[in-house]
Amino acid sequence: MNRTIKFIIFFIAIFAISFFIPNFTKAATAVTDESSLLSAISSVSDGETITLQNNITVKAPIVIQKQVTIDGNGYTITGSSDWTSTSGNQTMFTAQLAAGKLTLKNINLQNGPKYGVQSYDGATVILNNVSITGFKYGGILANGGNVEIIDLHLGYNGTTSNNGIEIAKGAAATNNPTLTMNGTLTSDSTENVVRVAENDSLIEFTINNTPDTTNKIVLTDDKVVLTDQYNNVVAETAVPDKVTGNAGDKKVIVTVMVNEQEIRFTANEGTMITADLVKSHIVLEDNEQIDGFYTSADYATEFNFNDPLNTDTTIYAKISTVEATVPEETKPETEEKDETPKTGIENYLGLAVLVIIFSSTVMISMKKKNIKG
Repeated sequence: MNRTIKFIIFFIAIFAISFFIPNFTKAATAVTDESSLLSAISSVSDGETITLQNNITVKAPIVIQKQVTIDGNGYTITGSSDWTSTSGNQTMFTAQLAAGKLTLKNINLQNGPKYGVQSYDGATVILNNVSITGFKYGGILANGGNVEIIDLHLGYNGTTSNNGIEIAKGAAATNNPTLTMNGTLTSDSTENVVRVAENDSLIEFTINNTPDTTNKIVLTDDKVVLTDQYNNVVAETAVPDKVTGNAGDKKVIVTVMVNEQEIRFTANEGTMITADLVKSHIVLEDNEQIDGFYTSADYATEFNFNDPLNTDTTIYAKISTVEATVPEETKPETEEKDETPKTGIENYLGLAVLVIIFSSTVMISMKKKNIKG
């Protein structure tokens, strides 16, 4: 075997090893109960995936300080009513410190003594096709860490009031929390879908929205607001006075009063809006029309669309009812019909008259010829 062939075989072997070994090291680890879940989290390397093969009940908090994905495969992890842990951290899943990066996907989390998921002090939590419900403190805690939402549904979480996503910073945390919207967020309750905690440690937080996200989480001067894809306000919660929120664009809330209906959407602070934009948010009945936009309910002063919006603004739409005009029904003119029954005698009589006239003419012509002859 010459050197060229040996070199080719060696090259193919190296290529095969480099291609297949990563696949082996990234293979998913299947788990069926709490014990195998904890064992898998402890043993997997960074970047590996753990896949549920069954519904699982857990009795204590789970802390992660590595990069790991848990694919629920549609199954549910439930906090046991016989919760045994007495430590300060009672959250079901906590990604901790900068090394912690937990991706949860295709999974349901339900019931627990505090939170469903926590990102703590520089850690990252990514939620993709995740449902969280039934936790007594709240669904998600961004505790000086980073939370990215790709697809999340929140049931009711909290005890005296709903608490979906809480932005906070514990006394020992050194990083400020960040919340990123990168897809869809739905909630069974509009109360406190996103809430900024009020404590001595939280001074600053950041909100990000990716270009293609469906829902957005935005900031006004004093509120954190969840909107839909059309910038309509879905939920809002006040931001404590001493806390500063960072975002790409500050927003204002535009409230449009249409009869007894209230329509609310967001616009960029410091920019002008148009009448057409306002109209695009209004749904009228077939017999209604918009007569103008005003600054008060008595329609005394027209709203000036040339002024930039620097604060939350209310606009009153004047609506009137249009009387539908029904054209008079016109009937086409028709000729009068002779209703006399036709017997056929009139036709024969006319023919007889023609025959008599023709015969008379012939006879007169023949007599004239005889006289001349």
